[in-house]
Amino acid sequence: MQFGPASRIVIIGQAPGSKVHESGVPWNDDSGRRLREWAGLSEAEFYDPAKIALVPMGFCYPGKGTAGDLPPRSECAPLWHEKVLGALKQVRLTLLVGSYAQARYLEAKQSMTDAVKGFAGHGSSIFPLPHPSWRSGIWMKRNPWFERDVLPALRGAVRKALGGSKK
Repeated sequence: MQFGPASRIVIIGQAPGSKVHESGVPWNDDSGRRLREWAGLSEAEFYDPAKIALVPMGFCYPGKGTAGDLPPRSECAPLWHEKVLGALKQVRLTLLVGSYAQARYLEAKQSMTDAVKGFAGHGSSIFPLPHPSWRSGIWMKRNPWFERDVLPALRGAVRKALGGSKK
């Protein structure tokens, strides 16, 4: 987790995977690299708490399940999100990364694919995204509109939220 009162973008993701858990650095894995690429963010921008708040749905590695990592622990978000999000005074954009974040924060309950495809219907301050794991490559091949329509809009929203700078 990282955040500062001046963070302009909040990225709400799942829970740290085993590599992130070991390193202690959020999104310090292939998923983080892919997310930064999708958003058009440099590593320096991504890890600058004056620009980006990184808030997971679960605050610890939940362990391995039969088909990947277990879901984020259910007590973390209700216990911490309101406190963390309440400390942020400059938020202009929230990225809801993956189905767990979308289930908690989107009013309309829908599939992750429908939420991402309908990104424009969530307003200018909310942007749902798939989780950028290796599985997203398979999902992206089935949903070519994501790269064509969603990613350019995402990059534009990110730049706007950061004040148009590319520093």
